[in-house]
Amino acid sequence: MGTWMFSATFICLALVSGVVCVKVVIPQPKYEYARGDNITLPCTFQSELSTPSLVIISWIAEGVDGAEDVVMLTHYSSPGRTDYNSKYEGRAKLDVAVATGKANLKLYSITLNDNRRFVCRLQIPGDDEGTPDDVTELVVLVAPSTPICKVQGKPEYGQNINLTCLSEEGSPTPSYKWESTDVRKVPRMNAPRTTDKGGILSLFNISKDTSGYYTCTSTNKIRSASCNLTLAVMPPSMLGSVGQTAGIIAGVAAAVIIFIIVIYFCCCKKKKEKDEEYALGAPAEEYRDKARTENGERPLARDDDDRSERDTRGRQNNDKPRSDYDDRRSDYDDRRSDYTDRRSDYDDRRRDRRNDDDRRYDSRDRRNDDDRRNDDDRRNDDDRRNDDDRRNDDDRRNDDDRRYDSRDRRNDDEEYDRPALPLNKPPRRD
Repeated sequence: MGTWMFSATFICLALVSGVVCVKVVIPQPKYEYARGDNITLPCTFQSELSTPSLVIISWIAEGVDGAEDVVMLTHYSSPGRTDYNSKYEGRAKLDVAVATGKANLKLYSITLNDNRRFVCRLQIPGDDEGTPDDVTELVVLVAPSTPICKVQGKPEYGQNINLTCLSEEGSPTPSYKWESTDVRKVPRMNAPRTTDKGGILSLFNISKDTSGYYTCTSTNKIRSASCNLTLAVMPPSMLGSVGQTAGIIAGVAAAVIIFIIVIYFCCCKKKKEKDEEYALGAPAEEYRDKARTENGERPLARDDDDRSERDTRGRQNNDKPRSDYDDRRSDYDDRRSDYTDRRSDYDDRRRDRRNDDDRRYDSRDRRNDDDRRNDDDRRNDDDRRNDDDRRNDDDRRNDDDRRYDSRDRRNDDEEYDRPALPLNKPPRRD
């Protein structure tokens, strides 16, 4: 492009007088701005015509990866109108001054899609010699996103694997660098055959010493980002045993589930058969009290004979083929009627026993009343006898007192009537 412009300029200057030349200039071949900025791409032009009748200025965005070019805008000096492409309407604006030769392009809130080359082109009727256009490159700066680290291949002894590192965003395209430490986090150099290119670290004939911690750093003009990866290299037998153990566990779990399902269906089938046997067989016996004899023993009731007879009949019926449904149904009805009769007999016996109990309770109450009355009579007799004894005792004591008083009075009278003993009476000798 530069050689062509130089040649065109030299030809223009070498032309004879009277031939007009045009020149378009963009000061720098590359401009770098951060994503989201509002920028200006400068462009100036010159013409030998002092007052051209018409000047047409266009800005063109070149296609990326083989895409077509896009005309962003076109300005016509007469009548002073500017046409914008719908993709850039509201984002692009032309700052133009034909008299001074200014045709600057303004872009607002640039994105990664603006990473491309832009062309400033001038068209003047009657002045088409020289350099009617110029090109510049816009680089939108974006910090690299946090890279993603992955392992490609099996980390087994003797294998070749790749460690990949990639940032989804980053402009300009970031560069990648791998670093590693051993399991003790001591920095180490890569093996001689190891290659690190474009974020891919290739490891050959790996072993236990290859295990460790790996760090990938993604860097561009804005800043850097990194990701970490832990690599554990194991023998193939260990990985096989782990897979074999997992398979055994899965097989045992499946066998247990199948066993549980089989048991469940067997239990359901047995329960269904029991329900059918109950519907067609003898009804369950109910508990009922039996009357006792006077000595407390239970008599052999007719129920026992009926039960044994019913059991025998039930066994005989069970031995018959199940297809004889009508006969079993009739037997069931007969047993049901027998059960109803026995139930009525049982109710009668219970009523009789209840009446007997009531009579026993009445006679017991009457005896208790007689006993209480006899006890009261005995207590009254005892009280009367005690009172009589006390009165007799008092009478006896009074008689004794009266006898003692009369005796004392007689003794006193005898002492007064008895003559006094002489003073010289000799003592009595036995």
